[in-house]
Amino acid sequence: MKTVTTFPRNVVEQPDLGIVMPDGCRLSARVWMPEDAEDDPVPVILEHLPYRKRDGTTARDSLTHPYLAGHGYACIRVDMRGNGDSEGLMADEYTEQELQDACDVIAWAAAQPWCNGNVGMMGISWGGFNALQVAAKQPPALKAIITLCSTDDRYADDIHYKGGLLLNENMGWGATMLSYSSRPPDPALVGDRWRAMWLDRLENEPFLSAIWLRHQTRDAYWKRGSVCEDFSAIRAATLAVGGWGDAYKNAVSRLVSGIRNAPAKGIVGPWIHKYPHFAVPAPAIGFLQEALRWWDRWLKNIHTGVENDPAMRLYMMDSVPPRDWYEERPGRWIAEQTWPSASLDKRSFRAGVELHPQAPLPTAIASPQDTGLSGGEYCAIWLGPELPGDQREDDAKSFCLDAKITEDTEIVGTPVVTLRLSADRRAAMVAVRLCDVHPDGASTRMTYGVLNLTHRNGHEFPEPVVPGEEMTVALKLDDIAYRVPAGHTLRVAVSSAYWPLVWPAPEPVTLTLHDATLELPTRQSGSEPEWTFEKPEGASPWRIETLRKSSNSRTIERDPDTSAVSLVIHDDFGEARDLDHGLMHGEVARERWTIRPDDPLSAHGKTHWTQTYARDDWSVRTETFTTMTSTAETFRLTARIEAYEVDKLVFERDFDETIPRNLV
Repeated sequence: MKTVTTFPRNVVEQPDLGIVMPDGCRLSARVWMPEDAEDDPVPVILEHLPYRKRDGTTARDSLTHPYLAGHGYACIRVDMRGNGDSEGLMADEYTEQELQDACDVIAWAAAQPWCNGNVGMMGISWGGFNALQVAAKQPPALKAIITLCSTDDRYADDIHYKGGLLLNENMGWGATMLSYSSRPPDPALVGDRWRAMWLDRLENEPFLSAIWLRHQTRDAYWKRGSVCEDFSAIRAATLAVGGWGDAYKNAVSRLVSGIRNAPAKGIVGPWIHKYPHFAVPAPAIGFLQEALRWWDRWLKNIHTGVENDPAMRLYMMDSVPPRDWYEERPGRWIAEQTWPSASLDKRSFRAGVELHPQAPLPTAIASPQDTGLSGGEYCAIWLGPELPGDQREDDAKSFCLDAKITEDTEIVGTPVVTLRLSADRRAAMVAVRLCDVHPDGASTRMTYGVLNLTHRNGHEFPEPVVPGEEMTVALKLDDIAYRVPAGHTLRVAVSSAYWPLVWPAPEPVTLTLHDATLELPTRQSGSEPEWTFEKPEGASPWRIETLRKSSNSRTIERDPDTSAVSLVIHDDFGEARDLDHGLMHGEVARERWTIRPDDPLSAHGKTHWTQTYARDDWSVRTETFTTMTSTAETFRLTARIEAYEVDKLVFERDFDETIPRNLV
């Protein structure tokens, strides 16, 4: 990335600007703006997050917000109430209070003498979610948004459920938020109130994993805030950005095709869950220059031509050997002028014709419960070995149907696998992986899908499976743009388990597969790029002293006595000292997911997070723990928070929730 230090307008920063909400709650904002903004007012770009502007997102904020401010914008990075240095309490994600606070900040900002009255909202993940949801509320000053790695559907396409199955990330991210929200405000900003604010947060911290698990179907809880319920409510120009290595890639297509009352464009690169100007795998792009084109058009009325950009710009990934981490993905950018695209064809592969099953159909599929260990993280984010690796071990535990590819085939969009099958239990699941099998036998997972068969007719009202009764189900696999070379093999791998991505069915299940069809969206193969982005730029990096380097690992442990298999994850995010204000912060996360291949009720997940903060003679630490188990009838979630001042325990709190299973 090119570091830019000279901008058209000189920038001033306020590390703690107080914005008081109508109920008296003070939100803390970090603000960058041109020093002459009162003489020459500028639009505002808001980012509204629970992730702590003082240390949590400082690395990316330092690259992004001074750059945009130097080009004539006031960037307001707000700590949501109950987080960072803001007052108040947080009860859940995307609450009406959170969204109203954002609307109130927008109204406040638009009325300031240094603002020209136009506001944009930007964010990745949480900030991308609430940008969409705030846009649907239509605050008058909000004219445009850039939403990255987010979703329009809170039930079917977030970290909670996929295909009606419980994602283990529901507990995993709930555990992350338990740790994140346990952190205190900075005494250097809030003064002596810090301890009372901290203890109040700890006493009222929600157990989010349990809140989310109490809603196992697509009920009103999930519909609220899912903008797919009414795309027509979005009137702000929307640029949606995603990555093929990210969990939220599918939403980009739906947003671009669904939003009709405002301009909407999409970009999907090869990246994991990161901003595209520093994302990996490479190539990164000049995202900030692209953002300026968007903001200049819709917030300054400068004709930058963005309305004439292709509806979708997608990175077509070339076939590469499977690895759990890539520094770079070879490929090229393609451009679709309209979306859905008229240039895409549908190519069908039928079992017994183009798709050759490894055994005659019908056939029984009874996958071991540890099938899926090569699947990687649901949402790759931490820069460790989180991507799906070689699929051969999982392929061996699945039923495979193969098609030889005789010419280069470019897949663009949503592959659909239709299965005719039956199951021998009232609750069952099916997982389908679409793999690129190389001539040497290595298997790369291109995309996948899972389905709770009790949700075969919809996610709102599950229906028990009738044992032995044939069902026809269509699984939409995750969107992809991928070129399969001639001479490779296309593989559809079907399994009855997918651990540790999803929680298993309460009993071992045998599926009987009677028929299968793969429908691929394909595009005429090419070699030349159809779009070129500028090289990435950013402002000066965060000034820190590294006190402990970061490290990430994922290992598989097998117990020969019990046959239990464990995926052990260790993410040490290191420790650093901010060279501007002196705050030291360290963070370590640990996860263990264990199951026996013959027993779904042996499934066990646990996490342990450590957060440390220090400055001079002040130091605090929090330890948070979460576990999850199940019986045939219930889930059990436990958690614990411990808070320390200078190694003295000053707070402890335990959670213990038993929640009925609802055909999950």
